[in-house]
Amino acid sequence: MPSPSTADPVHTLYVAHHDWLHGWLRRKLGNSHQAEDLAHDTFERVVASRQAHAIQEPRAYLTTLAQRVLYNFWRRRELEQAWLDALATLPEEVAPSPEDYALVREAIEALDQWLDGLPPKVRQAFLLRRLDGLRHAEIAEAMGVSIATVERYMKQALVHLYLSPQAFPG
Repeated sequence: MPSPSTADPVHTLYVAHHDWLHGWLRRKLGNSHQAEDLAHDTFERVVASRQAHAIQEPRAYLTTLAQRVLYNFWRRRELEQAWLDALATLPEEVAPSPEDYALVREAIEALDQWLDGLPPKVRQAFLLRRLDGLRHAEIAEAMGVSIATVERYMKQALVHLYLSPQAFPG
């Protein structure tokens, strides 16, 4: 029976590079616990990709995945902070209950996962439209693409939303 290190390329990758990845993330975050969580998320992506056996440059590959995980972490943190800032302006009598707060956190997590499923340019176009309120022509100019391309990106985002009902139950 082969040993785990020779039979499982993910295990081999983990043993060889986890400490390095954790240190890299710790330097970016300044927090060892968060770095450990994001290192775990990065290796989850390695497993999900089913490509561990084909990785030629492990540290470059892990860095790319970790940068995406880190970007999602910062984006989620910004969403949460924006919501907390909005809450701080509410009078105490209309502030949400702990249950409402938990529901909003779940919704933010679902939105973040849904956005993560979009290709980067589609996500950018969608956010420019929905968060910044830009028109298609303004998005096209900002992204350096045609209006037709922006419209295609928006359709792609909406199809993704339609096909992802589990992201937004109810």
